[in-house]
Amino acid sequence: MSAEPPDRTLALRTRLFGAMLGPLLGVAILLGLAGATLITDVVRRSGDRVLGGALGAIAETVQVERGRVTLDLPAAAFGMLDNSERDSIFYRIAVGPHLLTGYRDLSPPDLGAMELDVPRFRYARFRDQDIRIAEVRRALPGVSGPVVIQIAETLEYRRAVRRRLLVALAVGELALVGMALLLIRPALGWSLRPLARLRMAVTARDTRAAPDLSPIRAGPLPAELKPLAAAFNNLLARLDTATAGVRRFTADASHQMRTPLSVLKVQVALARRGDRHALDEIAEAADRLEHLMTQLLALARADEAGASPKLESINLREVAVAVINRRIGQALEAGIEVTLEAPDEEVVVAGHRTLLFEIVSNLLDNAIRYNRRGGLAVVTVEHAGSRAGIAVADDGPGLSAADIEQLGQRFLRLSSSQGKQGSGLGFAIVRSAAQRIGADVSVTSTRPGLRVSVTLPTG
Repeated sequence: MSAEPPDRTLALRTRLFGAMLGPLLGVAILLGLAGATLITDVVRRSGDRVLGGALGAIAETVQVERGRVTLDLPAAAFGMLDNSERDSIFYRIAVGPHLLTGYRDLSPPDLGAMELDVPRFRYARFRDQDIRIAEVRRALPGVSGPVVIQIAETLEYRRAVRRRLLVALAVGELALVGMALLLIRPALGWSLRPLARLRMAVTARDTRAAPDLSPIRAGPLPAELKPLAAAFNNLLARLDTATAGVRRFTADASHQMRTPLSVLKVQVALARRGDRHALDEIAEAADRLEHLMTQLLALARADEAGASPKLESINLREVAVAVINRRIGQALEAGIEVTLEAPDEEVVVAGHRTLLFEIVSNLLDNAIRYNRRGGLAVVTVEHAGSRAGIAVADDGPGLSAADIEQLGQRFLRLSSSQGKQGSGLGFAIVRSAAQRIGADVSVTSTRPGLRVSVTLPTG
């Protein structure tokens, strides 16, 4: 025999921890990417603002005197670009193709892409270094060519600032994620505490000798656990009902069987002494015991737990004839006349053949057993609109209103049944079986006699 594979289902705490940690890390990564993009843009804009200020300071000194372009490089312009990283500064001022001052090999601009007096910024390579260039094109009176002013700096300071801000962002995010992880575990423990209480309340039932089927008391529960607790309590209630029924059935059966068994023992003793009438008494007690066992088994089938039986189309006339054929010997022995009243056409209902047969059989058994000698029992097949059924009537002593209210109680012997053999289970079987197939049972006192109707939807 191969061993069962190990259960690889994750614990609920682990599943919740993963479900919370995954989105948290995803949000942290998205925030990190967005923060890095924002930092890059802020550093670029801040550096360009300073570089543009230096460009403007230099451009203001470019003048035309006596037909010649002159300039005075202000020290403040270069001081603006001084920083802790000691970035290199480069500049170039040219009139048309002629260099006025500065670095001749600094990357020349594309004049066609430049607008007059509008600063432009771009990245370039100069002397194996990455640089940022700010440049502007001006038109001076009396000067035929365009005047181009450029100033550039290396990027070490910008990179250092960006690096420090990114490190600060990463440290901040790691600190937040770490704090969240530290807080998630106790938060999960607090959140799962009602579930633990519910589990402990269920587990506590295992230590008791007798099964405790009372409702679970696990204290206040969150909304998500209330349906689970309610379903479990409902299951316990159904189990309690079922076990109570078994206990009641066992107690009632043992009580009811004690009398015929006692009679059997006494009569067997008398038979051993040669009493001629003992065998008759034994046979009668055996018949009573057989009838009781038959009724108990019928009641057990009618009370059978589980899903409702599958319904089928049933011809009520066939059921009535089958019941009369079963009970005709009993009726002849009791001196009761049994008649059938049924329409010529078929009357079909949706029901369960075996349970419906038991219902009608027990009703006819009562009509014969509790009738007067020479009385009449009538089985009627009825059909009215969307419902049809079978009624059993007799002209015996009938029942009082108080007795009709008590009908259906198990092993109940009514005042009108005194002196008659019976188990007190017939009508209990009728009610239980009718409930299982969705039939309605009504009892009417006809004075004299009693009439019981069982109706179902037509098939």
